[in-house]
Amino acid sequence: MAVETAADRLVMLSDFGIEVAYTNNGTTTNITGIFDKQFEAVDAGGNVAFAMEQPRFYCRTSDVPNAVETDTLVIEGNTYYVRVIMPDGQGITELQLEKQDA
Repeated sequence: MAVETAADRLVMLSDFGIEVAYTNNGTTTNITGIFDKQFEAVDAGGNVAFAMEQPRFYCRTSDVPNAVETDTLVIEGNTYYVRVIMPDGQGITELQLEKQDA
């Protein structure tokens, strides 16, 4: 059971996050969360390693209760598809994203 409330989580996300447009099943709503697009090393089985951008969005589970892999988020003018949905069981969900090329 989570120690903080949904309101507590929203305050934390509002302090450190951004508001994005989230589309699920044709309905778009604004949600607040933390966007992270750090680079991670990828092993492709060769002698040369390379880095790949791994965008993620952390938000309240209550804001994305019916999230599916075809959902989209518009973040900083870019559209991202949800590819993996990982609720932590404590009220926060990590959405692993894939940037939609323009």
